[in-house]
Amino acid sequence: MPEVSASELINHAHAAQRFAYAPYSNYLVGAAVLTADGSVISGCNVENASYPATICAERTALSAALAQGKRDFVAIAVVTRNGGTPCGICRQVMAELGPEMIVYIADEQGNFR
Repeated sequence: MPEVSASELINHAHAAQRFAYAPYSNYLVGAAVLTADGSVISGCNVENASYPATICAERTALSAALAQGKRDFVAIAVVTRNGGTPCGICRQVMAELGPEMIVYIADEQGNFR
């Protein structure tokens, strides 16, 4: 596994959280995915008034990684206010793209599981 600790990956996700666009829920989410080559790609949630058009932070990070040619996912960190877990759509995408990927769920204080 590349030399990026769980805490470092969570820090990347926490940094991405501040860029979230969440004017409807005010629930900011950041994510960071670690690839086998040691790259860390971050994403945040982007809401839309047409709620189904919203994209979660997890899918933003994974999509950005794919757009950069990354395919081998080692871990993903997700940071929310209260340590909320990924939605069903994100779980499906994570299972398909990184079936062996470690998932870290963290709150804004850095507590994680």
